[in-house]
Amino acid sequence: MNALLARHPRLAALLAGFVSATGFEPLKLWPVTIACLALLILLVERAPDRRAAFSRGWLFGVGHFTLGLNWIAHAFTYQDAMPHWFGYGAVVLLSLYLAIYPGLATLAAWWAGRRFALRGTAFLLLFAACWIASEYVRATLFTGFAWNPIGVTLLPTGAAIAATLVGTYGLGALVLLAAGACLLAARRQFRPTAAIAVPLVALALWGQFSPAPVAPAGAPLIRVVQPNIGQDEKYSAELEQAHFRTLATLSGKPRPAPRLIFWPEAAIPAYLDMEPAWRWRLADLMGPGDLLMTGATKVYFKDKGPYGTTELAGANNSLFVVTPDAQLAARYDKAHLVPYGEYLPMRNILQPIGLSRLVPGDVDFWPGPGPQSLTLPATLGRPNLKMGVQICYEIIFSGQVVDRAHRPDFLFNPSNDAWFGSWGPVQHLAQARLRALEEGLPIIRATPTGVSAIVDARGHVLHALASHRAGYLDSRLPPPLPATLFARIGNWAPFAFMLLLIGAALALRKGKS
Repeated sequence: MNALLARHPRLAALLAGFVSATGFEPLKLWPVTIACLALLILLVERAPDRRAAFSRGWLFGVGHFTLGLNWIAHAFTYQDAMPHWFGYGAVVLLSLYLAIYPGLATLAAWWAGRRFALRGTAFLLLFAACWIASEYVRATLFTGFAWNPIGVTLLPTGAAIAATLVGTYGLGALVLLAAGACLLAARRQFRPTAAIAVPLVALALWGQFSPAPVAPAGAPLIRVVQPNIGQDEKYSAELEQAHFRTLATLSGKPRPAPRLIFWPEAAIPAYLDMEPAWRWRLADLMGPGDLLMTGATKVYFKDKGPYGTTELAGANNSLFVVTPDAQLAARYDKAHLVPYGEYLPMRNILQPIGLSRLVPGDVDFWPGPGPQSLTLPATLGRPNLKMGVQICYEIIFSGQVVDRAHRPDFLFNPSNDAWFGSWGPVQHLAQARLRALEEGLPIIRATPTGVSAIVDARGHVLHALASHRAGYLDSRLPPPLPATLFARIGNWAPFAFMLLLIGAALALRKGKS
């Protein structure tokens, strides 16, 4: 190992990054991730100059993202306007870009470490602080791509409960500190090792023995529907009626007790605000106190010419709340859209060369206004509830999922993971679990092919439907917890943690001078 590090540090960084991604779902080899990050820290410590410090972090990122995001290649098999083989190239190209962020973290840590003479434990604290900054910037710059923050690997350990205090980006710093503790232990520096390890073990124990409250007997009844409709048949006009029958059957017959029924993103092809007949079809499935939450599309038209003709101008990826009398009680429009998925950046350049967005259609989706809490109509036996909505990809953005001025009782995450391969859906669910932890709110996930789930306010999966299985989940709505520290101050929490780490690093330096 020492020979590989000395002779081929770039290769070592690339391989370490590749293997580190096994800590995410579905493999969940989180100790491997920690070991690989310890190797990265060692490589950066030994970097002779700034170029080497950046390149080692960048190569680590290339390997890390290439394996972790392999599911993206699968998405290209469902869009004939894009060459299917390009999916593999897209994964590598995206990884080459995303790797810039860990490269900047390693460069910043190396430079500041040299500039302020920070070594040993002080350097580890600084490195963790730089990682917070790099993941936050990755999640926000150019609309952001926050998939697989390193902190999600802590979910199996219980230590992920720290997200209630310092958020997902602060959780990533804890993973780096755990890696640093391993490095210190290997150097037989047991006192600083214990100073880092003991709080991490305490967090893990807190998480393991801190269950969420159980839903009381009178909590609202919910049903989550997973129709197992694949992406290859989702937009088939010939199968439209069969798909609706599947959704209707899985929704069950109306009952005396009111229910909240959850369908996936884009579950139906209708324009509900323009097609009353479709609303009545949905209303016929409901009892007098039921509500149906379903994904659909809101469209907008523009005048095309002087003869009163119109053409489609744009659309929203929306969630509608349908009542038993065929009314639309509320609507949420997805705000954080997927670039190249729901809209095509630089369309004037890319479309003429044959490229298109991955969601079928030629008109781009338009973004909605952002997080909102929808007030659901109360009925006999069900109180007035506030529901937050995050459609699909939106749920991965830490600190951007809740209207803090109108805190909801739960979050609904309708999604379409049918084109995410086998790794994408389980990674998506893991990131939704982090949002539940951060905000102290239960999350309901409805997807066409899995993984649909009911997650409590501590991030535990109470019920789930495996991928590629038709079915439904019946439960009572899990209760929320009081607002966590993160829920109250958002991403100021990891920012404050970052400053604390930097201050501690400088204090250690002064203590040695």
